[in-house]
Amino acid sequence: MENLKLPTMRVTSAVLNAVIHELRVLLGERVSTSASALANRSRDASYHKPRPPDAVCLPHSTAEVAEIVKICAAHSTPIIPFGTGTGVEGNAIALHGGICIDLSEMKDVLAVNLSDLDCTVQAGVTRKQLNVHLRDTGLFFPIDPGADASIGGMASTRASGTNAVRYGTMLENVLGLSVVLPDGGIIKTSRRARKSSAGYDLTRLFVGSEGTLGVITEVTLKLYGVPAAISAAVVSFTDIEGAVNAVIRTIQLGVPVARMELLDEVQMEAVNRYSDLDYPVQPTLFMEFHGTEAGVKEQAELVGDIVSEFGGGGFQWATEAEARSKLWQARHDAYYAAQAMSPGRKGWPTDVCVPISRLAECIIETKKDLRESFLTAPILGHVGDGNFHVVFLINPEDTEEVAEAERLNERLVMRALALDGTCTGEHGVGLGKMKYLLAEHGDAVTLMRAIKRTIDPQNIMNPGKVVNS
Repeated sequence: MENLKLPTMRVTSAVLNAVIHELRVLLGERVSTSASALANRSRDASYHKPRPPDAVCLPHSTAEVAEIVKICAAHSTPIIPFGTGTGVEGNAIALHGGICIDLSEMKDVLAVNLSDLDCTVQAGVTRKQLNVHLRDTGLFFPIDPGADASIGGMASTRASGTNAVRYGTMLENVLGLSVVLPDGGIIKTSRRARKSSAGYDLTRLFVGSEGTLGVITEVTLKLYGVPAAISAAVVSFTDIEGAVNAVIRTIQLGVPVARMELLDEVQMEAVNRYSDLDYPVQPTLFMEFHGTEAGVKEQAELVGDIVSEFGGGGFQWATEAEARSKLWQARHDAYYAAQAMSPGRKGWPTDVCVPISRLAECIIETKKDLRESFLTAPILGHVGDGNFHVVFLINPEDTEEVAEAERLNERLVMRALALDGTCTGEHGVGLGKMKYLLAEHGDAVTLMRAIKRTIDPQNIMNPGKVVNS
């Protein structure tokens, strides 16, 4: 298949002025070109340099998004969908300027179908907002990437997080989407049925597309019953190999653990300082069990036997909601805890995912690289599904530190690929992982470019991301 080049974006100031004028006629004060509005959408949580859009739009409906896109399409003007800005691979940075469609004011929960265990929300609803809305229904939405990300953003990056080992990722939990295409047309990718054999699976095409094929405006999601019993535990290990092997054995035995998080000794020291905890500074697993009272007790006992076999001990249990919340808040704050270890430095987070049987090998070799480097870089991850993160702490202005982080990151990614893994388990491709896509997918990248060009021939949807030419 030929290598299809994507067109390069070039928009003159005269064209931009015309676009912004038309958008203001449509949305009035919900179009902004103020310096603060542009700066706030110029970056995400990554190390990538900020690049501001030329204007920000705040639509309230799918219909308004469609009109914005039609105006931009008529003038071949780039469009950058924006959620909460919590991405870590530069997914929503406006490389070529253009119009940022900020979906944060599209925050209605449109329907909750209790009998069918599903709901439909606008893309700007965040995961925490949704669970607050569901609080009295006996249902919850389990995907928890840590940050209070928008549901639209989570669908766009195929997010997962701490609960993925039991409940899956966004890929398994999105039932359907409303999407505005690059010409302003609106489609629904599926109905609410739990399965279908009707035509191409368009839902899965747009989940993980990072705004490069269209703007996700509404999402239909699976919901789950709140477990009758929940128990959390922390257990420390003498070495990283024992911790990882305990995870592997737990998964291979089919124990339905809800969360299984690994923090290495560097990350544990940071977490203790930042969250005022006193856990041993050793490789540590944070775990959570969901089910009936008897089921949770059985799971915990079985895992207790497993971890003791691999050198784990000193279980600390958290069964009360407040104690569990403190534990998982500490885990979610791990990135900020890592940054606090080196004031003035910025975190460069990266992630890979490998088959669970190769996880120990991948982490141990990565730890070896880090011991031989002058950079500090904690490891943590959702290891129950083979996914882990490294956070390089760097001064972005120090070329030596940046080069070392790039070297270590490349070694990590290529190691994961050699183990039949992926360059990113949940962060997405964005800017940071584009150069590894060909090594992972080979000729399939040409097909991805062909899909992109067919759906978005002007290359106006989040240009320069994922499958850039």
